Amino acid sequence: MKLGMVRRVLAAIALFLCCTAQPAAARWLRADTNNFIIYSEGDEKSLRRFAENLQLFDATLRHRFNVPGGFEPNRLTIYLLPRGVDVNRLSGGRLGPGTAGFYSVTTDGSFAVSNRENDGGNGRGTPASQQILFHEYSHHFMKRYMPAAFPAWFIEGFAEYLSTVDFEKDGRPAVGMPVYSRAYGLIALPKIPAERLLSERPTAMKDSAQQDAYYGRAWLLTHMLYSDPARAGQLLAYMQAINRGDDPAKAAPAAFGDLAKLDKDLNAYLNRRLNYTLLHKAMVVEGEISISPLSAAEDAFMPLRLARLSSSGEPERLATIAADLQELTTVHPGDPGVWYELAAAEWDKGDEHRSVPATRAAVDKALTLKSDHVRANVLLGRLLASEMDKKGDYSEASWRAVRKPIALANRTNPDDPLPLFEFFQSYVDQGKQPPTIALQGLAQAFSLEPENVTIRMNHAFALANTGDFDAATNLAKTIAFDPHDRGSGQNLLDQIEAMRKRGEDRSTTDADVATQD
Repeated sequence: MKLGMVRRVLAAIALFLCCTAQPAAARWLRADTNNFIIYSEGDEKSLRRFAENLQLFDATLRHRFNVPGGFEPNRLTIYLLPRGVDVNRLSGGRLGPGTAGFYSVTTDGSFAVSNRENDGGNGRGTPASQQILFHEYSHHFMKRYMPAAFPAWFIEGFAEYLSTVDFEKDGRPAVGMPVYSRAYGLIALPKIPAERLLSERPTAMKDSAQQDAYYGRAWLLTHMLYSDPARAGQLLAYMQAINRGDDPAKAAPAAFGDLAKLDKDLNAYLNRRLNYTLLHKAMVVEGEISISPLSAAEDAFMPLRLARLSSSGEPERLATIAADLQELTTVHPGDPGVWYELAAAEWDKGDEHRSVPATRAAVDKALTLKSDHVRANVLLGRLLASEMDKKGDYSEASWRAVRKPIALANRTNPDDPLPLFEFFQSYVDQGKQPPTIALQGLAQAFSLEPENVTIRMNHAFALANTGDFDAATNLAKTIAFDPHDRGSGQNLLDQIEAMRKRGEDRSTTDADVATQD
């Protein structure tokens, strides 16, 4: 036997032994439902159970808050990792050492990450992994389907209150069950006075222990206002007051009465036996749940996509991800998704760190393989705008070239909000008044993804520019009250009020001129 053949045989034996000595790696599966796209490395049975529970939970929220059901054109994407520590590692620890799930809204859309671990404790209450997922989806549900401004304490209390929803065997949901994970913070840690809870954000707390106490206290207050007959109607009165523009510091005592007594009642409520509500209507899963394996290429790049989505503002981490994706293109050179992920990772590094030629080469390769790839076409539009800036060529022909791939992306998938927004944004970048079709596209993007703060802010400005200041102000309030907002919402409110004032001043001046005439 020739030496070359011997080497090949030995290599084949080694490969066989390597492959048989270890269990096969778990493959990613995809579940499609009416409201979710769920990716998981788990087995099909557990993924189907997760998908069913999520759909039942969605049905519960829609029933309770009178939101119509049906197929959602812009579904929420959820990634399920094996353990909570995997989620924390993915987040880079920047969300806190105990992070086991999170919800994020990026230019790629909204997504949530959770884990498949069960509580592993004493079995009290719903599994921790389910609570995390329900908590994060409650945030998404509020942002997408409840068009009102809510204070920080209620945003978190609402998500905690709904996180423990569980289902009877007949499908009836139990709402308002205890959040046992908050017991230590509620009982052992210093209590946050009700007046402070109503006026501050969790980010104002000095450490993680105080934040834990904040979340627990917010849940307890939400539970009491939903459940205690003595305080029926107070929560609604409070929300109506702040949404019509009342000072929150005055709206609270007007709705809840003396805040010292509210604090005393809250402390007493903690020592009571907490009731939960068992809804009479059994929830059912609407629509089909289909589960399918990913292609070999998508299975390979899925962890890298998730890492990219979770690495915003981290150019060094993105450089590592891009290098891994570059290597993956040699394994799957004919897959457009791999090339797009490479282009997106390079672009996401930011202006100071990205290689525009490398991004363009990867985008061109993706579009050669799939000319109507939606996100690759959007990225091509951004690249053309960047090249236009570099050349200093701002002719109408150049702007038409920028918009051409964005328009193709919209025609390919009219339910993707990103092409709609990018088309509108191109006129803003050009310094031109967006035409009606672009404004309509922005409004449609907002209806598809209202939780996206960038889209929401631009829509608020667009409404203000048409003179609809009340609607613009209401949108700005939803941003300003968000517990994680860092001042952009208040800045937006101030700008809209300044626009309103200028409009009133012009009206007064015009009226004076007309009187003189």
